[in-house]
Amino acid sequence: MSCPPDSPAAVSAIGAGQVDTSCPPDSPAASTLAAKGRTVLVTGAARRLGRSMALALAAAGWQVAVHYRSSAQEATETVAECEGLSGASASFRADFQDEAAVRALVPRVVRHFGRLDALVNSASVFEHDSAASFGFAALEKHLRSNTGAPVLLAQALHQHILARAAADEQAQGVVVNLLDQKLWNTNPDFISYTLSKAALEAAGNMLALALAPRVRVVGVAPGLTLTSALLSAQKFAQLHRLSPLGRSSTPDDVAAAVLFALENRSITGTTLLVDGGQHLMRFERDFSMM
Repeated sequence: MSCPPDSPAAVSAIGAGQVDTSCPPDSPAASTLAAKGRTVLVTGAARRLGRSMALALAAAGWQVAVHYRSSAQEATETVAECEGLSGASASFRADFQDEAAVRALVPRVVRHFGRLDALVNSASVFEHDSAASFGFAALEKHLRSNTGAPVLLAQALHQHILARAAADEQAQGVVVNLLDQKLWNTNPDFISYTLSKAALEAAGNMLALALAPRVRVVGVAPGLTLTSALLSAQKFAQLHRLSPLGRSSTPDDVAAAVLFALENRSITGTTLLVDGGQHLMRFERDFSMM
């Protein structure tokens, strides 16, 4: 459900060629959406693991705000599937290298749905560098997307929950940060990515204290879950079996852990490792380099 894209209430410039079809919070459409149920923003939800989590949350009854950066067609398809499951979804473009765009994202989601209850920080830059090739530019790019954006979005969710709490004493929120088992099983590959995820893990603990008691913060750290252009299907299957359980995580496993973190109100300031035990093993290289 959304405001008509050509209505005066709906049209606002988001960027070149972008139209925001969100609704003012006092509009009938937004009021209907707010009354329907809880809303979650999943970043990087157009493709791959983010998409799988978005669909799983929609199947569980959540209204899903689908964030994307450049995968507009995939985001449209994800929204359509989420709508078929929960009845309400919408896509929101934002470039996480742009602080202003990050700060505007939660208000846009709230304007469309009338509320926001949860945030799943899944969007991530994952580009290879090493100790030999490391530089400030690569580190800053990863930190902006993988650390800075999640913290700013958590900050905005907290502010929204506090505003709601003035009228609703039961208002609560939750943030789930997607991490990586390699933080517990380090190797020298992808140094900027790893540093940015380590910073996000530390930020999760700090935010769990700073945003309590209104907002919980939980980490979910998958193992090798999806293949990539760097791995053949045969190599992926071989590496996926390298764990004490003989299997690493699947998208369904990760989505189930995220849903558990969202629903269990006693969990905060910790990380769920969903990797078949891969974090207990020692790997000399990143999976993509093996």
